[in-house]
Amino acid sequence: MDSENFEPHSDIFKIQTEDHREIILIGTAHISQESKDLVRETIEKEHPDTICVELDEGRLKSLSEPDRWKTMDLKTVIRQKQLGTLVANLVLGSYQKRMGEQTGVRPGAELAEAVTLAQKNHIPLVLADRDIKVTLRRTWSCTPWYRKLSLLGALFGSIFDKTEISEEELAKIKEQDTLSVMMEEFGKTFPEVKQVLINERDEFLAGRIMRADGKKIVAVVGAGHVQGIVKILSENQKLPNEEELCRIEKGSPVFKIIGWSIPLAIIASIVAIGFHSGMAKVGELTLQWALLTGGGAAFGTLLAGGHPLTILVAFLTAPFSALTPLIGVGFFTAFTQAYFRPPRVEEMENVSEDIWKPSRWWKNRMTRIFLCFLLPAFPAVIGQIFAIFEIYKAF
Repeated sequence: MDSENFEPHSDIFKIQTEDHREIILIGTAHISQESKDLVRETIEKEHPDTICVELDEGRLKSLSEPDRWKTMDLKTVIRQKQLGTLVANLVLGSYQKRMGEQTGVRPGAELAEAVTLAQKNHIPLVLADRDIKVTLRRTWSCTPWYRKLSLLGALFGSIFDKTEISEEELAKIKEQDTLSVMMEEFGKTFPEVKQVLINERDEFLAGRIMRADGKKIVAVVGAGHVQGIVKILSENQKLPNEEELCRIEKGSPVFKIIGWSIPLAIIASIVAIGFHSGMAKVGELTLQWALLTGGGAAFGTLLAGGHPLTILVAFLTAPFSALTPLIGVGFFTAFTQAYFRPPRVEEMENVSEDIWKPSRWWKNRMTRIFLCFLLPAFPAVIGQIFAIFEIYKAF
């Protein structure tokens, strides 16, 4: 394949395929008015047979129905174990929104423009990006276990970063998409994150674009993906299939064995102590286990500002959830908090701003649910350690 720059725009590429099709690749910034205008002008000029956009079904719904998530049933989200994904999406969406406020353009406006023009002119639309949930899960699974805490720490630390964006940085963001700017920094420390979020998506996008129908295709993607996609298409690189790029690697069986062996060892130790010292000692150790693990979880829920019944649920469920690696106490506490203290409409509307302001976490019911999901686990683990130490002393 051959590729060349269009003039006068250096962020538009024309690629001729071996089967005599034409791919027009537009590299955009997701918070740039210039990108939105460029997308409209190019589509109106070229009259493509198909339009490809860097979106998946979930992100398309978010663009077309920006308030859709405000009406979602949080209890269902928690039951499906998607609360972590929701938090990650809110953080990323809030980051892009903050960037957009400095440019005056809603994040993803140029993608929405491409979708609107496709619908208006009855042009087939291809959602060319991988499902964001798959991308996040692959990012987590591909990160070595000993670096996951560092990754979480870096993401958590970004919440407290109050640095104002300079004109130079803002110009850079306008030239790229915000995700690429974020990943450029994370990629220096976490290359596996960049591999999943940028390189793999380059391959996924290139594959979808190549398989699109028609003789002339316009593809709208973030500027950070242009170089990779052009390289893949112009060199006719062999691409992995979509199933391979969407596969979630199963965790090592070693960790599953460790995860089950610890609670089994605890139970076996208590049983052994019962044979050696009698049932009275078993009762004493069981009570200590319940008080230390349940008390720790209840304390964490109290710190999170949980409802009184949420605190009670933390106390009652932590002793049992501590004995299984399948589900944590945060599942029960978040669900209970969402049931008894559901967020108000205005709190749902403000969560994208409040999530970046720690002083607001305890005032917004939505972010308080997140706290009730996260905070009970840490003191509960400390309680487990003390309880295990007491069991050890009883031998």
